[in-house]
Amino acid sequence: MAAVLTPDRILKEMADVWRTLGSQAESETGMGVLRACSMTLVVIAAPRDDSQALGETIAALMPEHPARAIVIHPDAAAGRDLTGRAFAQCWMPFGQRRQICCEQIEINASASVLEGALSVAAAIAVPDLPVIVWCRDLRLLERPEFRHVAALGTRIVVDTAQSPDPVAAIRLLERRLSEGVALGDLSWTRLTRWREMISQLFESRKLPKSMQVRVGTISPVSARYMGAWLVDSFRSANSAVTLEFEPGSERVELSGDNLHVELTRSGERLHTVVDGMKHCGSLPPVSDCTLMSEELKIVGHDPIFERTLRSAAVL
Repeated sequence: MAAVLTPDRILKEMADVWRTLGSQAESETGMGVLRACSMTLVVIAAPRDDSQALGETIAALMPEHPARAIVIHPDAAAGRDLTGRAFAQCWMPFGQRRQICCEQIEINASASVLEGALSVAAAIAVPDLPVIVWCRDLRLLERPEFRHVAALGTRIVVDTAQSPDPVAAIRLLERRLSEGVALGDLSWTRLTRWREMISQLFESRKLPKSMQVRVGTISPVSARYMGAWLVDSFRSANSAVTLEFEPGSERVELSGDNLHVELTRSGERLHTVVDGMKHCGSLPPVSDCTLMSEELKIVGHDPIFERTLRSAAVL
């Protein structure tokens, strides 16, 4: 039977892990291990999550974003007790002999004791470093326990892509933002390449006085973010804007006086047409690891995303 989890027990287990790793590395290479940590990453898994795949994603994040990772797994069989374990994620950079290691703590908790699991996570978070919460269960934002998530995290990252009601999901995030919560949404992060291409196209162009914007279904939430971002960008440049959503295609079309731009996704390519001139660039699928790696570079408020979220909520 697994022992009941407490902050003191976790801290003791972590100390034991480091002693063991240090002794092994000293005997094998004579160099010990390097302990790396730039933040605390709290991952609140969803019931549908594959634990192994999620663990692989977290391990892949560690070399670029070393962290004390605390993963809270939903476990209906856990009852009123918290169970779990502490261990280390290690890697050896190419050409070096010393291992670099990060701590990982796994907590199993039923829905009824999620508040207790969050309290444990708060107690073992690394002092004086950011705490990023990757909340993979969007429903948690509507539950009373979310106040503990908000209190724990410097920033909360979610993914609205699978929401059955994209408008409701965006408005829910906007309400949480209005409460002062620093938020990120992977549905927004998926638009990075699109936004970079559009920004490059307009770097040296004088914008028409009016623009027509059509946005295809990149994904229901991402399309609203894209529309809101384009409207805000053109209005800030003193262009009048009309916006339409076009279901059934992954494309953005921008039209104005003597200007016509189209960006269309086809497989892993992004086809761009500017006033009849064609260009084709790479747009490979992005994994959760790639998206989170981008989000972990932001440890507080993201003003561009937050402005877009507010605009998307009232489209």
